[in-house]
Amino acid sequence: MANAAFLSALTVFLLVGWIAGELRFLAPHKAILFREHAPLIGGAILILFLNLTATFYSVARWFFLRDTGRKLLHIDRQLATDDAVIEDLRSYLKS
Repeated sequence: MANAAFLSALTVFLLVGWIAGELRFLAPHKAILFREHAPLIGGAILILFLNLTATFYSVARWFFLRDTGRKLLHIDRQLATDDAVIEDLRSYLKS
């Protein structure tokens, strides 16, 4: 979760910097724009941050956890055999 939040904060920071560079012609009017529309701009940036965090988190879960079920099933079957490597844990796992 922390990695997704960091990546989305970095993305939002870069996007805000790029948009600020593209909207340089509005610099003389920035006091009026921020006074009138600061909550809207802040809310839009917050919603963008939250959506990017959710997207990056979903992608990370899909990418890093896609084979987890298959791997856990393999370990479970291996522990259920008589010649399992981990004899000490078998009593804890069956209870």
